[in-house]
Amino acid sequence: MSNIPLKLPVASSRSEIEIYRMWRIYNALQERLARGEDVINLLVGEPSFPPPSRAIAAAEAALHAGPIPYTEALGLRRLREGIAAFYQRRYGLAIPAARIAVTIGSSSGFMLSFLTAFSAGQRVAVVEPSYPAYRGALRALDLTPYRIGTDAATGFRPTAAMIEALPADIAGVVLASPANPTGTMLSRDDLAALYAACKQRGLWLIVDELYHGVSYGAPAATVLEQGDDAIVVNGFSKYWGMTGWRIGWLVLPERLVPRVEALSGSLQISAPTLSQIAALAALDSDDEMAGRVAQYARNRQRLLDTLPGLGLDRFAPPDGAFYLYCDIRAFSDDAEAFCRKMLDETGVVAAPGADFDTEAGGHFIRFSFCVAPSVIDAALQQLAQWLPKQQRH
Repeated sequence: MSNIPLKLPVASSRSEIEIYRMWRIYNALQERLARGEDVINLLVGEPSFPPPSRAIAAAEAALHAGPIPYTEALGLRRLREGIAAFYQRRYGLAIPAARIAVTIGSSSGFMLSFLTAFSAGQRVAVVEPSYPAYRGALRALDLTPYRIGTDAATGFRPTAAMIEALPADIAGVVLASPANPTGTMLSRDDLAALYAACKQRGLWLIVDELYHGVSYGAPAATVLEQGDDAIVVNGFSKYWGMTGWRIGWLVLPERLVPRVEALSGSLQISAPTLSQIAALAALDSDDEMAGRVAQYARNRQRLLDTLPGLGLDRFAPPDGAFYLYCDIRAFSDDAEAFCRKMLDETGVVAAPGADFDTEAGGHFIRFSFCVAPSVIDAALQQLAQWLPKQQRH
């Protein structure tokens, strides 16, 4: 028998991505449910409503119509044309269907965007607080995230001055409007200034517009109004509530389309055809979605009206999305421990802020309010009894 030492391969350093703290809370939530205990789930950004009825009907019809084949790498032509028509209807913009690529959720959209826009080893600026998967995806592709910090004093809004102050080696900027976890929405003037600053510096601007359609007051403006050089990521998960269907899209500068098409064909062949068929039908569901957004607006107002009286009074009211990002320094400096204690003692579960902000997030928690109004009422009833008893440690 040979005595030659066995050399096993090691994992790639690109896979050394930290698990979200939110998932540790989620595991604790599941343990509580397994014990038969109640949970009031304000943790995840997943609408607790079914997909649009038109989407369900279209999927059912397709299932009975015959085989479900692959589509083109850039997506079902009818869906890309439908998304182009959607931009004309909602924003008054003539976006050619040829600039649209259908992706496997917005997550695939970000991966394709990063692969297309950046070379390994480059640094990419990410506005924080923000969706943590931006940073994870960048690191997985041998890219280095560079933090642009924002705070409640300016409504968590990035500015052109922040772009102008970036180090010389930054290759691009990733931001969102409306944003997760803050609900901050950038105005048309904000977007114009940021777009111009990026163009002046020669930076790629990648804008997450996944929460468009969920706003409270003025509708969200799209960066596409400013020109053709930004990359927009969007999808059907949030406004249309189709999270598990995994359908997103990109709007690309024309010169990037062939590269995304080649990458998409190699990495995913095509997005799921059945989901694309359902998504096409969902595009005509604004009437149904309006009722859901009205419920989110009611939930938002209930939180804004009630939480300050319970001691959670430090936040910027969200303009869009369905989150409230609260500073908890009146109670704790450890958001994850605070979330665990709140779950254990009240059954209410929220997300710790360190996932969203690598420097200041330990002082924040995020409530997700894309649930039925009765769930928000139950959560506030529990918190009204619990929060006044908490002492800062």
